[in-house]
Amino acid sequence: MAEVVAVAAGDPSVLEFRGGAASEAPVPGPGEVLVETAYAGVNFADVFMRRGASATGFPFVPGVEGAGVITGIGPGIEGLAPGDRVAWAPVKRASHVGSYADLTVVGAEQAVPVPDDISLETAAAVLLQGLTAHYLVHDQHPIAPGTTVLVHAGAGGTGRLTVSWLKHLGATVFATVGSPAKAEVAAKAGADHVIDYTAHDFAAEILRLTGGRGVDYIVDGVGAGTFRGNLKAVADRGRICVFGQASGTPEAFSPMELVWRSITVSGGYMTNFLRDRDEVLRKAADVWQGVREGWSAPLVHDVLPLAQAAEAHRLLESRGTVGKLVLAASAAGGAA
Repeated sequence: MAEVVAVAAGDPSVLEFRGGAASEAPVPGPGEVLVETAYAGVNFADVFMRRGASATGFPFVPGVEGAGVITGIGPGIEGLAPGDRVAWAPVKRASHVGSYADLTVVGAEQAVPVPDDISLETAAAVLLQGLTAHYLVHDQHPIAPGTTVLVHAGAGGTGRLTVSWLKHLGATVFATVGSPAKAEVAAKAGADHVIDYTAHDFAAEILRLTGGRGVDYIVDGVGAGTFRGNLKAVADRGRICVFGQASGTPEAFSPMELVWRSITVSGGYMTNFLRDRDEVLRKAADVWQGVREGWSAPLVHDVLPLAQAAEAHRLLESRGTVGKLVLAASAAGGAA
């Protein structure tokens, strides 16, 4: 086996590549499948786990998302078989960790068949962020033509997909970014207005662009750096969905700050919107359709070999990436 192991909590240097290890292949148990991993998606969830900000013990193999070919199945598995091409991401009933390896055991509940017309690289790059964009667009706030939406980090993996999906539904989209290069990415994704937060106060810009009204809905995966401004930028009776904390945990606030303008603040955690197999497959089918039609197609920043997982984490934490980072985990990637 080849795998990447986080040996302790810390910076990317704690990720050790162990190639050609003599360890035996993992064996899938009840409700599990064994996959030859072709590609593993790199996500901030992996970074938070590596830093020790979760209940995951050390040492462990990171990775919550990937795509590959099933090589074995555990007892009681129906609808999946060796040879099937699948992708996976966390769902309510299964959230296995360990995609940074050439062989990975994942829950059958989270293994999604990949259509023949979609590559495994694309599947590994889009599934988690596509499913996140799905609930942000369909399950948090009603979106109709003309709905005004602010998406923070609009050039990032999830942000870019969310911008594109919102435009597909007819929304008027505002996006924040941190550089001119990222502004171009967000604009190409469909953002009507792009705000560089390093040059402008985003809340003031939103109010200027909306004639003082604010936006109906704010999608925020940034956290500490944006939350206070969100309360100024959202319209009366608007909604703010906080689904991440890339810049840190948002500061505490009084519910009374919401009352006078009837603002709703909601949390978003993807697995709560993937409660059963039917919901997982239905929403994944929407993601695949969006890939085909272009409104949920991923932008891959780079594909790195598994041995460079530490470098992938450094790149992700530098905020210098535009799009998704993917690790090529096994020979299956060459045929994908």
